[in-house]
Amino acid sequence: MATVYKSKTDAWLLAVLAVAIAVSLFAAVVTVSDGSPAAWPVAAFIVVIGVGLPIWLLLSTRYTLEPRQLRVQSGPFKWHIKVADITSITPSSNALSSPALSLDRLRIDYGSGRSLMISPRNKERFLRDIEAARRGAA
Repeated sequence: MATVYKSKTDAWLLAVLAVAIAVSLFAAVVTVSDGSPAAWPVAAFIVVIGVGLPIWLLLSTRYTLEPRQLRVQSGPFKWHIKVADITSITPSSNALSSPALSLDRLRIDYGSGRSLMISPRNKERFLRDIEAARRGAA
């Protein structure tokens, strides 16, 4: 059975993404308003990247714990981590790019020197459930 954990989302990140979306929409309108037929593909590209990608990230960032693996998804990006390969999980507030919509993060070390930071809304439940899965995978 799989359990899905949504990402915690910081208000400041929502504000930044809202501004990025607004600026992208404005840029697309300005681009199309020049009347050139070549402006439409450029405007479409701006909307897809500047509007579509942030919305996709906001709506899809989640962590799915299955009996033998942790699946992480954030927009077009996906990771599959075997529960048995997880060596440690530690709190972090590192701002490096990661599939986390909050700086209230957990760093997952796995495999041979790999790591990933996530931000489940309910960290305590996630930690309890993943520790149970790790015991079951051992």
